[in-house]
Amino acid sequence: MTEPGVWEPKPVDTSGVRLGPDLLALVERLAENAHDHWGMRRLAEGWRPGPSRDDALRTHPLLVPYADLPESEKDYDRELAVETIKVVLGLGYRIVGPPSQE
Repeated sequence: MTEPGVWEPKPVDTSGVRLGPDLLALVERLAENAHDHWGMRRLAEGWRPGPSRDDALRTHPLLVPYADLPESEKDYDRELAVETIKVVLGLGYRIVGPPSQE
């Protein structure tokens, strides 16, 4: 039980949702897109790459292409992508792959 007025997060229960290997490429693409979107917003706000995060100077060491991120940061973006896909599936939606290139 939480205190009155204290936010209690209630995410969609995705514990029973499993992702098949066919969705791994989608996970990686969504993770990269999330990073690119974050970077685009930061750059538009005047942030620039720098050796450390500095809110006053608006520098951030992660303002680099996704491929250049440390694996720990890629894992953060991947986790977000996996959970997003699991929510979509858990809510009953279907994900259909791209049309075949035949």
